[in-house]
Amino acid sequence: MFKIQKSVDGNFIVFILSGRMQAAHLVELQQLLESEADDQKIVLDLHEVKLVDREAVRFLVRCEVEGITLVHCPAYIRAWIEREKGQS
Repeated sequence: MFKIQKSVDGNFIVFILSGRMQAAHLVELQQLLESEADDQKIVLDLHEVKLVDREAVRFLVRCEVEGITLVHCPAYIRAWIEREKGQS
């Protein structure tokens, strides 16, 4: 199960993600990010993400490249993101 919650913190829109983040969920998440990409900065809170697949990691890499901030990123996901960045 994958869940997305949205909150606003000043000039930041925070999407709190939880559960299993897989390729099947990325279209919906991308649409949400695009709909909020006005003047506010976007933050993805990954504290409750328990499992990711390779496509999700690649998506997170693209998010960072586009200026989206990742917070509370589990260590194994951060390490995987860094490996993917190194291969690009």
